[in-house]
Parts: sequence; C-alpha cells; structure tokens
Amino acid sequence: MSFNLFAAEDQAIEQAQGLGKRLAEAAPDLVPEFDSLLDSFRRSIREQRRLVRVSDRLQAQIASANQELERRRQEAETALTRLRDAQEAIVQAEKLASLGALVAGVAHEINTPVGIAVSCASHLADQTVALRRRSEEGQISRGDFDRYLTTATDTTDLILANCQRAAQLITAFKQVAVDRASAERRTVRLGAYISEVLTSLQPKLRPAGHTVTVACPPDLVVDSFPGALSQLLTNLVMNALTHAYPDGRPGTLTVTVTVGQPDEETVRLVVADDGCGIPAEHHAAIFEPFFTTRRGSGGSGLGLHIVHNLVAGVLKGTITVASVPGAGTAFTIDFPRRTPDEAA
Repeated sequence: MSFNLFAAEDQAIEQAQGLGKRLAEAAPDLVPEFDSLLDSFRRSIREQRRLVRVSDRLQAQIASANQELERRRQEAETALTRLRDAQEAIVQAEKLASLGALVAGVAHEINTPVGIAVSCASHLADQTVALRRRSEEGQISRGDFDRYLTTATDTTDLILANCQRAAQLITAFKQVAVDRASAERRTVRLGAYISEVLTSLQPKLRPAGHTVTVACPPDLVVDSFPGALSQLLTNLVMNALTHAYPDGRPGTLTVTVTVGQPDEETVRLVVADDGCGIPAEHHAAIFEPFFTTRRGSGGSGLGLHIVHNLVAGVLKGTITVASVPGAGTAFTIDFPRRTPDEAA
C-alpha cells in the first residue's frame, strides 16, 4: 500500500507536465529550467519511494526479529522454570537422602545396645533354667544361688542400661525425623534439641574419632522451626566431616550458642571445626548450588546451599563464613529468637 502515499506527488507531476507544455508555447526560454526542476522533483519522489520500500523491509525484519526474540524469551522462561523445578527436586532428594542416611545410622547404632540386651537376656534365661533344674533335682546350693543372684544383677543392669540407651536414640531420632518431615513451628529448648540432633549423628562421628562439644545457655528457648535447625546443623556437621579432614585424622567440632548479638532477641549459632579450612577464592561460591570441591568423593554441592536457604528463608536469619587455610572454618548463623510470622 506504499504507492498510495505518493498519489498527490504523482498528480503534481502530471499537472507539471501539462504546465510544461503551456510554458513551451508561452515562454520557451524557461523550459530548460522548468524541466530541470521537474526532473529533480521526480528524482526526489523516486528516492522517497526507495526509502519507503527500505523502511517496509526493515519493519518486516524488525517484526520478524521481535517474533523470534519473543519465541526465544518464552523458551528461556520455560527452560528456567524446568531448571528451577529440577533444582528443587534435587534439593528435596538431597534432604531425603540426608534423612535416609540418618535412619540407617541410627538403626545401626540401635543394633548395638539391643544386641547386648538380647544377649544378656538370653544368658539370664539360660542361668534361670539351669537353677530351676538344680532346684527341681534338689541339688541347689547356697553358692549356686549366690552366683545366680550375681549373674542376675549384672545382666539386668546391662539390659536396663542398654535398653535406656536404645530408648534415648529412638526418642532423639523420632523427634528429629518428625521435625524434618513436618516443618512444624514450635518452641524448643535449644541446647537439649542440639544434643538430640548430635546424638543422631554419632554413627557418623564415632567411627572416625571425631568429637563435638556444645556450649549453649541451658534455659534458652526459641520459637522457630526445629526441623530447619536440625537440617542445617546436620548439613554443617556432615560438610565438616566431608571436607575439613581429608587426611582422615580425628577432629573437634564446636557448637556455640549465644544471645545478645546484636540484641536479646537474636540467637547466634556458631558451628566451627579445626580442619583444613576453605581457600579464600572459594568463599564467595560455597553457598551456590552444586558447587563442591569433592565431586565424586562424597560431595553433592547442595549441603551448604540448603543451609543458606533454610537460614534465609525459614529462619529469617543470616549466615557468614570465616575460614583460614589450615586453621579451621566457622559458620556463624544469626536468627530471631522468635521467627517472624509470614504476614509480618
């Protein structure tokens, strides 16, 4: 439709041609100048037509480019959505794997006291049968009875102690597992809860000879999400076991809790180790998803990323890291004593 733009110009040229004929009769000496002017006007119109055609092509190319750009944008948004979904699925799988490792470790740990209790009960049952047989045969002596009482006392003490140990492990694991699964908000005595979490981690700590010390105000109560606390504490401890002691030597981890920095409503949780430390060039990347220096050797690159998300998203706090190669690493987490409501 671009030709419609020059209808007036075409009409003006036709009129000019007619005027040129009349001018040739009236003033022939002006005809060359008039023809030159008319020719310039025609060239101008042709150039304008060319520019309009170029503009039409450019507009068509721009429209096509915009369509392609929109298509690529939609593809990128779709790919980003899929990537986020996949990342979330991997993070959830990592959390489930952590819980599965906890289950396996606690199950293995419970086997020891239960096995001892069963062995003691079996031994006591055998001694009871033997004593009953001697009693029925009328061959029981005071020495036999005293030895039986000694055996019964020792075995019942062992049975009771190991059953209590198993009960403690089951109680600690049950609460930690429920918190991990439900993400329920509740008040907890923080020091006791940290001890429960660390008890559930003993199957991972004991074989390598690692020890953990806890310093926490005994009456400190927080209104928060213990499942998040359990997950981040587990991930920090397991991260230390994976990365801080590559030479296999036993180490010491410390968990320190204080209140009052910067105010009485803020809890500071510091998890530190005396391991090999983190190189300075890695500090900016350790909380990024899938960043690990031990890929294929026990590192998934998600442990600290999950910790960061839990601290910032669930606990509404902050986390920082301080580390010097060869001098250990300390993660400092500051979070509200009472987690703010979402509406706030």
